[in-house]
Amino acid sequence: MSEQSVLSPPSGATSPPTRLMLIGGNWVEAADSEWREITSPGRRGHVLARVPRGSATDVDRAVTAAREAFPAWRDQHFTERQRVLLRIADALEGRGEELARVTAADTGNALRTQARPEAALLVDLFRYFGGVAGEVKGTTLPAGASQLQYTRQEPLGVVGAILPWNSPLMIAGFKVPAALAAGNTIVLKAAEDAPLSILLMAEVCEEFLPPGVLNVVTGTGRAAGNALVEHPGVDKISFTGSTEVGRGIAAKAGERLAHLSLELGGKNPSIVFPGAVTDELIEGLVLSSRISRQGQSCTAGSRLFLHREVHDEVLARLSERLGAMTVGDPLDEASDIGAVINETQFDSIRGYLEDGLANPALHVEVGGLPPESGPLAEGFFHVPTLFSGGDNSFRLAREEIFGPVVVAIAWTDVDDVVRMANDTAYGLGAYVWSHDIDLAITTAHRLEAGWVQVNQGGGQVVGQSYGGYKQSGIGREVSLEGMIAGFTQTKQVNVRLGSGATPAPRTGP
Repeated sequence: MSEQSVLSPPSGATSPPTRLMLIGGNWVEAADSEWREITSPGRRGHVLARVPRGSATDVDRAVTAAREAFPAWRDQHFTERQRVLLRIADALEGRGEELARVTAADTGNALRTQARPEAALLVDLFRYFGGVAGEVKGTTLPAGASQLQYTRQEPLGVVGAILPWNSPLMIAGFKVPAALAAGNTIVLKAAEDAPLSILLMAEVCEEFLPPGVLNVVTGTGRAAGNALVEHPGVDKISFTGSTEVGRGIAAKAGERLAHLSLELGGKNPSIVFPGAVTDELIEGLVLSSRISRQGQSCTAGSRLFLHREVHDEVLARLSERLGAMTVGDPLDEASDIGAVINETQFDSIRGYLEDGLANPALHVEVGGLPPESGPLAEGFFHVPTLFSGGDNSFRLAREEIFGPVVVAIAWTDVDDVVRMANDTAYGLGAYVWSHDIDLAITTAHRLEAGWVQVNQGGGQVVGQSYGGYKQSGIGREVSLEGMIAGFTQTKQVNVRLGSGATPAPRTGP
């Protein structure tokens, strides 16, 4: 895939560029020759490319290819898979700017603040999982001279991975290299609204992988996604997306007892304790809010709990900082914040804003409704919005908005703020800000979340297990532990040694 042809089609072109699916080492159209147009979040109506509208037939082709490729890929010495992953990492790094620019174009994520870091993290994840490929180890039990008893961590088989549109390269990095390092083959369902960077990633990977080891299907979740979840040839479903969709996937996968991992939504608390309000704190709150990703992040610290001693100062300084951020063209180096993915999401965020503006208890510190004229009206742009006067019972404090909206809630008692922070169906991330490190760590331990950061607001760290509590998901990713738990299964092997050896004692049925 040429970056230039996606971002600016050749002069005189009368139709958008065409991108194909990767199945069994071949770039193919959909079996029924149907297509979908991929439009730009930053320019309403501008078609970036057209991709196949994959169906159940195409999913079946991809699963068949992955199943056929599995035995040979599984049976390689781990150093062979390791070598492939590390070569892919080098190749991805060499095309990092191209990956970043395509990501900015089809997701709306700002190039400088989001798309480039996402492409870089993809490289890091391939390198990490390549490096730990030899750590998929079993154990040997001390069973005496007459018995050899050991376990094997074996790959699951064909993994069906379903990607979201908010950070497709990063989430692909969570799944693809881990599954491959463990010896699985993969069918990727690219996000229906942002598949272009994944197709480019697959183009890079294909050069180094045997046919069928990595397959990419494009199309809708309703057709291609459901077909992948329900396919009897898929041994594991790995899904990242909304909790609502995740519940449906879990139900369908559960009917056939497929392996399953889910990384779902979040309504994450960010708790600020009394103390000096530093520039570092304000920058950390901006980072943890994920405003620079338009709030389109399941780890966004969108519930901001401010102790009353610092409440007013934090609001004033944070409002000033958010108001100074530049919203604009995702491909413009000057943009801090890009566009939300599509009109449906744009309208959903607007609905939450209107709900907040209609609530007399809430006050807009900065932001508000999106502009109706000017350059920002040409795309799906929202501005950073901070409400004060929030209550944890308000709709804006309970539902995942997935937009650049933060609700500040005042507090005074530690037990009370911990109770409010935990009073949610979600449990993905949380943030604690305090100069008293004992208090900060004690609070972190009390929060019902799978990933808690203290005095920092950055993204996921390679090698650390990442996943949620409660309705934020099942399973862990980004780590060696997550790879073994999520992409392998344990086989116990018992061997009697010596023709006259005494059998091992029977302890089971």
